[in-house]
Amino acid sequence: MTAAASLAASGEGRLTDRPTSRPRGPDEFTRFERARILGARALQVSLGAPILIEVPTTLVDPVEIAEREFAAGRIPITVRRGPGE
Repeated sequence: MTAAASLAASGEGRLTDRPTSRPRGPDEFTRFERARILGARALQVSLGAPILIEVPTTLVDPVEIAEREFAAGRIPITVRRGPGE
């Protein structure tokens, strides 16, 4: 009997391909997460949501406003990574 089989038979260890303690994720967003956040926020702004930063009155492009809010760290959107989080 192999070591893994004996652990499984005894019920002491758990056989998984994933590590037991999952890292929370990178400190930065991936390009896909960034695109999703900016797109969602630009849609909100275009539909009349309040703008969360000071912008010039001449700036009316929702995508540009969303990019500036993202750079300022003011977008109230969270990202869930993986199952169970």
